[in-house]
Amino acid sequence: MNQRIRGFDYRRVTVADGVALNVAVGGSGSPIVLLHGFPQTHLMWRHVAADLAADHTVICPDLRGYGDSDKPTDPDGTGYSKRTMAADVVALARALGHERFALAGHDRGALVAIRAGLDHPATVTHLASLDVLPTLDMWEVMRGTSAAVGFHLYLMAQPPGLPEQLIGASPDAFFGHFLDIWTRDPEAIPSEVRDAYLAASRAAVPSIVADYRASAGIDVAHDKVDRAAGNRLRMPVTVLQQDWGAALGFDAAGLWRAWAADLEHRTVSCGHFMAEEAPAEVVAALRALLAR
Repeated sequence: MNQRIRGFDYRRVTVADGVALNVAVGGSGSPIVLLHGFPQTHLMWRHVAADLAADHTVICPDLRGYGDSDKPTDPDGTGYSKRTMAADVVALARALGHERFALAGHDRGALVAIRAGLDHPATVTHLASLDVLPTLDMWEVMRGTSAAVGFHLYLMAQPPGLPEQLIGASPDAFFGHFLDIWTRDPEAIPSEVRDAYLAASRAAVPSIVADYRASAGIDVAHDKVDRAAGNRLRMPVTVLQQDWGAALGFDAAGLWRAWAADLEHRTVSCGHFMAEEAPAEVVAALRALLAR
């Protein structure tokens, strides 16, 4: 993948046996880790990262299974659990010299961030989630014909074989569909960036499916244990979300309050890819979070 965040250094960091992450690092100061979503790479943070690097050490990895990071096989269904991916992030930060750090995630990366906050509360100082619900809540609110917007969730939840075959037969059409319909401002993802996302996703069909499959299985199980135990996010939390809760008939802020006591929940007026469509608004929200 040729696209890079300008001014950032790139390296590969081993985070687990046989797994190294591609990571861009820039700036200096207190650390913040930015985790990308689907079907993207760390490049989605290019605007936000450049701004935050003025006074923070900004760490932007490709998640395991995505971009230029390693894509291990998943024989037992745990390799792409959000618990495993969150452990990658903690190991990455420690390898770079940071025992504590702020964490922001978008979409899939937000699910990893939430799990990191639940599993590593002494490590994650602040947490931001962009346009996603916690996994358990997501599955509970998806129902009826409105659930058609999440058809990909159900497709990739199926046992290994069929999803990989169907998506692999026309990956650019599949991944490009989401880049197109989830963006209100097409110019926010220029052609060269879109091409980079498609190339990266095309090379990662099995691991992307494994990530989604985990969210219909082991990730739900982990969330249920936390809910039953009353385990909540202990750090300041900011949630930026489109107003799709109202459209689908649920109270997104109310769902989030069950997971986070110190919560700032805001709706935004852009599309799903808000770090690219409204980077100034995302930067402002992250800076306000870091000041809490």
